[in-house]
This record gives sequence, C-alpha cells and structure tokens, in this order.
Amino acid sequence: MTEPNPIPFWFLRHGETDWNARMLSQGQVDIPLNPVGIAQAERAAAALVGKGIRSIHASTLSRARVTAEIVAARLQLPVNLDADLQECAFGVQEGQQMSGWFDDWIAGITTPEGAEPFAHLRERAVAAINRAIAHPGPVLVVAHGALWRAFRQAAGLEANVRTPNALPLWVEPPSGGRGWHFTPAELAD
Repeated sequence: MTEPNPIPFWFLRHGETDWNARMLSQGQVDIPLNPVGIAQAERAAAALVGKGIRSIHASTLSRARVTAEIVAARLQLPVNLDADLQECAFGVQEGQQMSGWFDDWIAGITTPEGAEPFAHLRERAVAAINRAIAHPGPVLVVAHGALWRAFRQAAGLEANVRTPNALPLWVEPPSGGRGWHFTPAELAD
C-alpha cells in the first residue's frame, strides 16, 4: 500500500454544488459549483492569503477546478490539473442519496456496480497527493470528499468523516508521538 509522504500541505475540498446541498453522490458526474459554492471558494481564497502557498494542484472536475481557479486568482498562481485527483466513480450510486452503501464501500465489503473500489481510490489518492507535495511547498491540493476519506484512511485515521466544503485544512504529518493532524484555516464571516 502506498503511504502518504510526511510533508505538510494544504487541502481544500471544492465548494458546494446543488448535489452536495441535496446529499446526492456526485462521483465523476461533473456538477458545477452553485452560488453558495462560489462564495465558499472566495472565502477560502481570502483565508489562504499569506499562507506562503507556492503551487496549487487540482482535480480536473469543474467543481474542484473552479474552486482552485478562484483561489489561484487571489494568490496569483497557476493551477496544475491532475486527473488522478478526481473524485472516484460511484457507478450506479451517482445521483443517488448517500446511504448505507457508502460505509460498506469504504470498508471494502461491497463496491457498487460500475464504481471504483475504495482500495483503488486510496492508492490513487495517495499517489496523486504525493506527486503534488513533491513540488516546493507549501502546496495546496484542491479535490473531493471521498478522495480525502481515502487519504485519511491511508494516514491511519478514521476514513468516513465528512469534510466541509471549501474549508482549507493545514495537513501536518506525524511528529512528537502524534499522528497526522489537520488544522482548519480561520474563515472570515
């Protein structure tokens, strides 16, 4: 199993979409940010000013790409796109309510028809994040909720924890006897 490289970085889940608001599984369906999501991305961009970010790496799906572009415009940086940072395919569950299948999918008990197995997503997520953080840092990675759950599992943390939309997280590797640690940025009201 690929392990996360012990390098600190910023992680940002994309802003809200209409499907997020309705608790529907998006997967690789390319749902755009809604007005709330755009405002969330702008607030995240303001929170990331002055954090020393040197490069931005994002999923190619528009909800993450546009979130990254909003931040990049504020930080005056380009966005490096990586298809391996895309959300996983949820197969027949795309467009459906998040439900009990999700826990079993993360546990590796079952994979919905046409979906990417969680173990495969974990390998892909860690490899893509490791590639991004190999750049001079601090690096910002803009991606998706299930992809972040996969990273959490690879980092030895509980996987099935919902990460809020567009809340920047400072991700620190294990040190001083503590495991991976995530500190949310302060957002202006």
